[in-house]
Amino acid sequence: MKESIMIIKNDPKGNEVWRYPGEVLTRTDKGLIAEAFFNRSDLEFNGLLLKENDRFLELYLHDKWFNIYEIFDRDSRALKAWYCNITHPVRLEAGNVLYDDLALDLLVFPDGHRLILDEEEFEHMDLSAWDKQQARDGLRELENLFDQEHPVDVFKLI
Repeated sequence: MKESIMIIKNDPKGNEVWRYPGEVLTRTDKGLIAEAFFNRSDLEFNGLLLKENDRFLELYLHDKWFNIYEIFDRDSRALKAWYCNITHPVRLEAGNVLYDDLALDLLVFPDGHRLILDEEEFEHMDLSAWDKQQARDGLRELENLFDQEHPVDVFKLI
């Protein structure tokens, strides 16, 4: 039986922005992979069409300043992209996955094309110098991961 969870996205100060249900597919001492489905209306986003009920495999690691979403089309089941959020390390509390989004994102398409998103928003955030450096290091780690292995297999990271 799959374990149901609630995934909660917070702002950098820990205030809830969005929540949605998911199910744990894999859990280890490193973190977990959850399955969730896009629960908003269809949305065009940086050349990526996110459709309501697109399937997301979401990787959350305890000691990393990022998470990775592997996005699959609801109709064709084809891989659409990897969407990577730069975040404070994930917290697991009472059946909830909580992460504090730090605005900076990496979007990677199946052909290897990449976009770094929201750099200006990130630069204007009220974060400590240490948090900003950890976030930049997390982005570099993601870029290196996609340089070394493409496509990235999120199940190998857990």
